Amino acid sequence: MDFRLSERITRVKPSPTMAVTAKAAELKRAGKDIIGLGAGEPDFDTPAHIREAAIEAIRAGRTRYTAVEGILELREAICEKFRRDNHIEYQPDQVLVSSGAKQSIYNLCMALLGPGDEAIIPAPYWVSYPDMVLLADATPVIVAAGPEQHFKITPAQLEAAITPRTRLLILNSPSNPTGVAYSRAELAALAEVVRRHPAVIVATDDIYEHIYWGREPFCTLLTAAPDLHEQVVTINGVSKVYAMTGWRIGYAAGPRKLIGAMKKLQGQSTSNPNSIAQYASLAALSGDQACIAEMNVAFRQRHDWLLEALNSLPGFRCLPADGAFYAFPDVSEAIGGLDGVADDTAFAAFLLEHAGVAVVPGAAFGAPGHERLSFACSLETLERAVERIRAVL
Repeated sequence: MDFRLSERITRVKPSPTMAVTAKAAELKRAGKDIIGLGAGEPDFDTPAHIREAAIEAIRAGRTRYTAVEGILELREAICEKFRRDNHIEYQPDQVLVSSGAKQSIYNLCMALLGPGDEAIIPAPYWVSYPDMVLLADATPVIVAAGPEQHFKITPAQLEAAITPRTRLLILNSPSNPTGVAYSRAELAALAEVVRRHPAVIVATDDIYEHIYWGREPFCTLLTAAPDLHEQVVTINGVSKVYAMTGWRIGYAAGPRKLIGAMKKLQGQSTSNPNSIAQYASLAALSGDQACIAEMNVAFRQRHDWLLEALNSLPGFRCLPADGAFYAFPDVSEAIGGLDGVADDTAFAAFLLEHAGVAVVPGAAFGAPGHERLSFACSLETLERAVERIRAVL
C-alpha cells in the first residue's frame, strides 16, 4: 500500500544516539563483542528508597489517572527543590510534570513556536533540539561555539542571532554532548542581552545539574538573573541524577500562561505521566540526597581518567568537562590519518567495525570532526574501549 506521510515528519530525522544504541545492540545479538559508549544512561541502579516508594504506591492502589500536570505532592516537591537548590520561587500551578524532560521541551516548542518563528540553538547541541523546533513548524537558528570558546556562546553571538522572529533560546548547562557549564558571570552576561528582547523565551535545560564538579557552584539562568522570571522556562527531571531514565519523569516550571498552554497540549497527547513513577519521583526529590554525591564521585573519577586517556590517543584533543557524563574529543586529526575515512560519521563507523566500540559522531550534535563518548559505564569498560581504539589507530 502506498500512502503519503505528512510534510512535517519528513523534516526530521531519527535520533542519532538512539540509532547508535540500537545498532550496537543489534551487533551484540549477532554475537559481536561491542562496547557501547553511545547511550547517555547511568549504569547505576535506581536507589533503593525510590524503588520502595514505587512498590508502596502499587500496593496502595495509586495506579489510576492523575491530574494532567502531575500529582500536587510532586509539584510541591519540585517547587521545594527549586527553592533548596536554585533559590527560585515557583508555585505548583507554574509546574508541569511530563513523561521525561524530552516531552517537557517538546511541549514548550509546540506551545510557543509556529510558522515563521525562530529558535536559537547553540552548537554543539543535544540532538533533539533542532528537530523539535522543526516539528513545531519553526526554524532552528544554529549558533556555533567551538572548542576555542569552550563550547559556549558569547553575548555578542546571541545579540547577533536575535531577529524580530526569534521566540526561543535553548540553553543546556552542563551540556550534552560537551559537559561544559556556563558560570554565573557568563549567564549574567547572556541575561543582559535577553533583557533587551522581552519577546524571547529562554528554555534552560538543567537535566545534568547535579552531575557536576565545576570550579564554582552550579548556577541556572534564573539564579543569576531572577528578574527574568517571566521569560524563562526551567526544565529538569529525575532521569540522570537518580538513575531513573526508564521511569520517564521530567518537569518544566515557568510563566503561568505558557505552562498552561503546555498543559493543554499534554492533555491532548499523553495526558498524565505514569502515576507510579510520579510517586517514585516524589521520594527521589524529597528523600535522602546522599545517593547523588555517591554517583558523582564515580562520574568524576571516570571523567578524569578518560580525559587523560583520550588526550594520549593519536589525533585526539579533548577539553575537560564541568559535569554530565560525556567526553567530546576533536578527532579531525585522527580522521586525516586514516585512508578512506572522510568525516566523523565514517570514523564512528570505522570504530564500530574495527574496534567494536560504539560512539556518536559529532555531526549529530552540530559539531563535525568530533565524537561523543559516554562514560556512564564502569572504569573497566572505558579502559577496554580506549585500548581498542588505540590499537586500531
